[in-house]
Amino acid sequence: MAKSITARELRHHWVNKQEIALLDVREEGPYADSHPLFAISVPVSEIEMKLPALVPRLSAPIVVYDDGEGYAQRAIPRINNLGYQDVAVLEGGLSAYALVGEVYRDVGVPSKAFGELVEAINHTPSVSAREAKKILDDSASDVAVLDGRRFVEYNTMSIPRGRSCPNGELLYRFFEAVPSPETTVIVNCAGRTRSIVGTQTLINSGIPNKVVALRNGTIGWTLEGLELDTKKTERVAQPSAEASQRAREYASSWAEHVGVTLIDSDRLGQFAAESNDRSLYLLDVRDPEEYALGHPAGFTNAPGGQLVQATEEWVGVRGARLVLYDTDGVRARMTASWLVQLGWQVYVLDDGATVPDSLPAAVAPSWSPPKQHTITMEEFQGLSESKTVIDLVRSPVYRKGHIPGAWFASGPELARDLKTLPPGDGPIVLTSTDGGVAAANIEEARKSVGDSRQIFYLEGGTAAWVAAGHQLDTEERWLSEPVDVYKRPYEGTNNAREAMQGYLDWEYGLVAQLANDGIAGFHVVRHRR
Repeated sequence: MAKSITARELRHHWVNKQEIALLDVREEGPYADSHPLFAISVPVSEIEMKLPALVPRLSAPIVVYDDGEGYAQRAIPRINNLGYQDVAVLEGGLSAYALVGEVYRDVGVPSKAFGELVEAINHTPSVSAREAKKILDDSASDVAVLDGRRFVEYNTMSIPRGRSCPNGELLYRFFEAVPSPETTVIVNCAGRTRSIVGTQTLINSGIPNKVVALRNGTIGWTLEGLELDTKKTERVAQPSAEASQRAREYASSWAEHVGVTLIDSDRLGQFAAESNDRSLYLLDVRDPEEYALGHPAGFTNAPGGQLVQATEEWVGVRGARLVLYDTDGVRARMTASWLVQLGWQVYVLDDGATVPDSLPAAVAPSWSPPKQHTITMEEFQGLSESKTVIDLVRSPVYRKGHIPGAWFASGPELARDLKTLPPGDGPIVLTSTDGGVAAANIEEARKSVGDSRQIFYLEGGTAAWVAAGHQLDTEERWLSEPVDVYKRPYEGTNNAREAMQGYLDWEYGLVAQLANDGIAGFHVVRHRR
């Protein structure tokens, strides 16, 4: 019987800045409908694939919950099998937590709530979509539009005259993008948070330009009936040595004002040596393309803008230590300045320090796919036409293409929904993108099917099918309801007006929710202008 923890005991950890990881083991859809502030989404079917990177220390305290579906009890042995030593169930689940703490909609909520707080405290300047369009339509206006999202989001849709400059790169590339102090700068994102944080990043640094956020981002632009550009590829270039040095001076001043701590190689080694007793995340905050060209051993790429926007994508343990790395003295400092305000214990590796070739590392969680019940691509192709293929990828990936004839199934509900398959006596083959999730869920599937049918997982997954030269199909077969992914009303170009406006209305209320909740630990540092 797994041990339990009450909601009040859980909240005590957050208030006192003690390490703890809270896992919502439902699908992302239900998670996005309602969850505690610092919960992270790790569906029970994806534990083996997702959890080791999010919780790298085996002795870190982990709490799991659901909303009465029974996933939490199924998750406990899977987590224990990875080697974790301190796992508890949230007593009463989500409904019990809601009696003592606020529950939140959407994803990336801590950062979005923090962004609203930043605007409220600093009165971050902004312009409406109509005001921005009037400025942009004036051929005499000296204005630069910097899009603070990831490049892929910018490429999908963007504001006219916008250039891609993700928030983590804003100050680093600023003087290359905007050489004149007389130029007005508009920072935009899809909704609100990255516009606010990006604008405030530049204001906080002390640059002389006038900087404003595009209020409500591309959502606000769309709601005003204005046209967005699509498939744009304009990026702000890497800065010259002179532009980079100017940015460094501004970044150093602001980071010192906020209280960002720099560490040397010896202190990094000390943290690494302590990582079996204190969770440690080593994060390289540079652009992914730079990271791919070379990076220190042990450091994971977490581009600074996205690390601030969605910290839970890389860091699962609230209260952990974070060490940030760059090569310029700008990006790590500015990223850290925000993470400090978000309540993280964060350090910056001084850009004069070297990273040892082999840092001590915590004993890592481990999982190996079962050797039994696997089937190779050659064996798969030799199966009879009576075989049934079940795909455990996320539903948007399934819609884009899957092995012909494959059914989509929800991982958490795989055992239940296999029982609803049309009658047949041929073998069942599980697949997923690379076969990992399929392998992790083969035992659940075997328990459901019993001895009635043979069941395997495809070695290498759907990637092996493509590598063998086969085409993917888009004809859909739904064994499970696709609640695995939350449809974000700020991504893509075909969102309903009601969903976009509802999202904005929700964001406006986040500061009140934070105040009522009382566990965030945020502290906004006021800018010095």
